[in-house]
Amino acid sequence: MATPLKVCIVGSGNWGSAVARIVGRNVQLLQRFAPMVKMWVKEEHVDCRKLTDIINTEHENIKYLPGYKLPENVVAVPQLLEAAGGADLLVFVVPHQFIQKLCDDLSGCVSSNALGISLIKGIDEGPGGLQLISDVIRHKLGIDVSVLMGPNIANEVAADEFCESTIGSRVVENGLLFKQLLQTPNFRIKVVDDTDTVELCGALKNIVAVGAGFCDGLQCGDNTKAAVIRLGLMEMIAFAKLFSNKVSISTDTFLESCGVADLIATCYAGRNRRVAEAFTKTGKSIVDLETEMLNGQKLQGPATSAQVFHILQQRGLLSKFPLFTAVYQICFQGRPVSELVSCLQIHPEYR
Repeated sequence: MATPLKVCIVGSGNWGSAVARIVGRNVQLLQRFAPMVKMWVKEEHVDCRKLTDIINTEHENIKYLPGYKLPENVVAVPQLLEAAGGADLLVFVVPHQFIQKLCDDLSGCVSSNALGISLIKGIDEGPGGLQLISDVIRHKLGIDVSVLMGPNIANEVAADEFCESTIGSRVVENGLLFKQLLQTPNFRIKVVDDTDTVELCGALKNIVAVGAGFCDGLQCGDNTKAAVIRLGLMEMIAFAKLFSNKVSISTDTFLESCGVADLIATCYAGRNRRVAEAFTKTGKSIVDLETEMLNGQKLQGPATSAQVFHILQQRGLLSKFPLFTAVYQICFQGRPVSELVSCLQIHPEYR
């Protein structure tokens, strides 16, 4: 028999801990995987105790996923190289702002035969403009990288509520391997080869969710919020067509769980929507609200809107993406939230 595959989860926040529950249980059931899962935890202190010690003794991430036990075979490791060294499968689930440095730290430590999967919803700006997170990992570590995106609110996944997700993989057999690692009866996965679109959906829907949160903060009706979601979806499709690494993309991918389903869930229940609503009602900054409301977690929508804004500005395309543009300007340039609807009224979809 082949040597069982060693798994490392790179990240231990809300979503990373929810995924650790799935992976920890699955590897105990499948001989293809080694029974111990290492989870890299950025060390911090909670109630004067190291978070890694709490996880390894109480088997619960009491800061980021309280109330849900982790399998005892999930071991928290504070040293990144110790956690990832020797791993055959790397599950990346950290805020996208940290991926460049993390990969630099891992460079030379990861086997070229290892495989990665990114659960990170965001994009990066490279010298040439847009850079997908999977491409950052792929280029810096020299490994094949799949992506998993979908309407996966971490606490609901941890509670074993039924949900679905999409894996995008350039090498379908690698995507199917990660499906085996991650799928459960209540976490259903479909594998597709339109990887770039799957990943862009996961990043761009967070910008739309910020717009939906503004809508809620302004106490707009359901008709207006539905328009924000639809127009946001159209901008997601247009952006993907412009910036995908592929010659053409399939709009069918937007009908997968990574697309319209994730967009709907995030616009009604995600942290980006929640913070954007508070931003509208309180007048506090995004940075302050992130600190107050998210218990150490990071927002992706505002940061992604800034990256998208700069990319569109460089190409002279801001007018074609009025919702994306408005979200950035409201978050960072002091544009009044009340102007959100006027941005929609002039949308190119109506011309």
